[in-house]
Amino acid sequence: MLRRIAAVIFLAVFLSSCAAPPVKRPPVVYPPAEAPLPAQSVVIPPSLPALRRDIYHTVAPSETIWRICKMYDVKTEDIARANNLRDPTQIEMGQRLLIPNAAPIRPVINLYPSNKWKYIVIHHSATDEGNSLAFHKLHRNKGWETVGYHFVIDNGSIGKKDGAIEASPRWIKQQNGAHCKAAQMNYKGIGICLVGNFNQEQVSQEQMESLVYLVNTLRKYYKIPAENIMGHGQVPGASTDCPGKNFPWDEFKRRLKNH
Repeated sequence: MLRRIAAVIFLAVFLSSCAAPPVKRPPVVYPPAEAPLPAQSVVIPPSLPALRRDIYHTVAPSETIWRICKMYDVKTEDIARANNLRDPTQIEMGQRLLIPNAAPIRPVINLYPSNKWKYIVIHHSATDEGNSLAFHKLHRNKGWETVGYHFVIDNGSIGKKDGAIEASPRWIKQQNGAHCKAAQMNYKGIGICLVGNFNQEQVSQEQMESLVYLVNTLRKYYKIPAENIMGHGQVPGASTDCPGKNFPWDEFKRRLKNH
């Protein structure tokens, strides 16, 4: 009898242990707007000791406090304190934030596991100035959901640093583009727009350096062959001179190989 009772107790303990809930792990702290989660985030390390200063930053479309902190190498609580934010996760597009003791801005490039990205398509904005927020407003007026490109590389206008890389909501949410209908590139091509009109002016060296860095980062992660990196006007079926007759293709391709 005692043996039977002991066997029942042992079996009950064994079965209960199989159904026991898993050990709780610390939650992953990540901004809710950044979905899906990236496999990795690339941040360019500073080449020299950072010269820090207080600056103002205008929140771009889908930008989160996490991303801004990474861009300027600051802590969330410091930004919250400087701006009297009760909940720093609830910042709004277009909001102007004081970034205390900010390091020089660095791009944050999220890389998401995906098999859809087969091409990289380069554009120019054909405007003298612009940034992700400006294009968001412009494209919304056209009836689009948000910025048509996945990335915008600024030219130093409208408060953005020359060569600054902005990831748009389409990239952060891994949505199709709205930048090139030809050859169905919106569904398989990463759209990168450099601010400027390169039929009339030249690509700045800061923009070129950022473009080379961004394209190499993307093509290596997504295994995009060199022949699939093209300008908008080079896409079969496209009728445009984008990214402009002054775009330095020879320099760009040479620097891609040497990067």
